[in-house]
Amino acid sequence: MDAPYPRLLVTRFADCFHFYDAVLPPLTGARLAKGAPSGPYANWDRDDRAVLSLFDRTAMAATLGTTALPPAPAPAQDTAVLVFHVPDVDRSFTLCLAHGATPATTPADRPEWGPTLRSAHVRDPEGRLIELQSY
Repeated sequence: MDAPYPRLLVTRFADCFHFYDAVLPPLTGARLAKGAPSGPYANWDRDDRAVLSLFDRTAMAATLGTTALPPAPAPAQDTAVLVFHVPDVDRSFTLCLAHGATPATTPADRPEWGPTLRSAHVRDPEGRLIELQSY
């Protein structure tokens, strides 16, 4: 049985596919196991274990019978963050920006979170919060 892993429901499948396909290998060592930019599904594995998958949001809504609901809530604080432990926060931040992420916070030491913790935050092509951290 696989360990739990995140599956992101996305509306801009090709944009998200290209972003994660570019950043997951250097950030996590995960490689594309299945899928293509055309969707509706893709997953990246490391050592035969799922790390992340994407699924078309419309396809999931059809499965659940929720297509009549709004696709996004009103602006609000984030409710989840995808965290990647990386060897070099600054380099990882630059990599993500080069592949379509937008910055949320710049790289900074965060001793209040841990004595050697350094982090930065970006948003993927659909605005999901990603934390890049080293410690």
